Amino acid sequence: MLLAASFSLSSYAQVKDTLQKDAVKKDSLQKDSARNILTLPDTVKHLQSKFPSYIPPAAFITYGLLSFKVGFIRNIDYRVRNDMNKDHPGFHTKVDNYMQYAPIVSVYALNLAGVHGKNTFIDRTMLLVLSEAIFAGTTFGLKRVTHRERPDGSDKFSFPSGHTGNAFVSAEFMAQEYGDRSPIYGGVGYAFATTTAILRVYNNKHWFSDIIAGAGFGILSTKAAYYLYPLIRNGVFRGGNEKGKNNNSLLLPTYQDGRVGLTFAKSF
Repeated sequence: MLLAASFSLSSYAQVKDTLQKDAVKKDSLQKDSARNILTLPDTVKHLQSKFPSYIPPAAFITYGLLSFKVGFIRNIDYRVRNDMNKDHPGFHTKVDNYMQYAPIVSVYALNLAGVHGKNTFIDRTMLLVLSEAIFAGTTFGLKRVTHRERPDGSDKFSFPSGHTGNAFVSAEFMAQEYGDRSPIYGGVGYAFATTTAILRVYNNKHWFSDIIAGAGFGILSTKAAYYLYPLIRNGVFRGGNEKGKNNNSLLLPTYQDGRVGLTFAKSF
């Protein structure tokens, strides 16, 4: 009886020890797996746009702003609006609401098809989010400051065109990610964006100078994001590394009490 009890306790201790080792091993594997997946390595590709590529969007913005002070430019707005209303009276479509996102959808569709772009999924997505944030902050602020009435008189948030700007954010995003593979990708993205801009005028929602300025703000917002993101991202996740110091960061998903979250850890 004593022998049996002793054997039972010994077996229990062995099983407990095995379970503890397995748990530690499993936890270690989970952490290593999470680290491999979620630690952000320095893979982001820096912006390589040459200075001349900034001239067109800067000129577009300048043109749009001058429409508030230069009568000749403002008269072009009225002339374009009148010509389009004369040629296509009562024209209306909702295609522009969806077409503005076509380049973004194309980027992720190409990636799913195995045609990889410049950056990884995480970096690409963060670049897009930053581009949209820069554009939204600029555009919504200007709409409230300029207070320009739309051609159809529906409100006074006409300048600059948000749909057009967002379409050109998307187009430049596609050009940045796939332009190195072929200029055709950028051309397709800009074709979608240009069509979106034209439809905004045909829908009588924007003046010609609104869409020109919107295109400029959209392009520059994406270029700014591609310039700033490597600095921000590497500063947060890999910044301050010195010799002999491990200054990496880790981002882990969490789940507790039915709530999903993220845990950010940074070693100094």
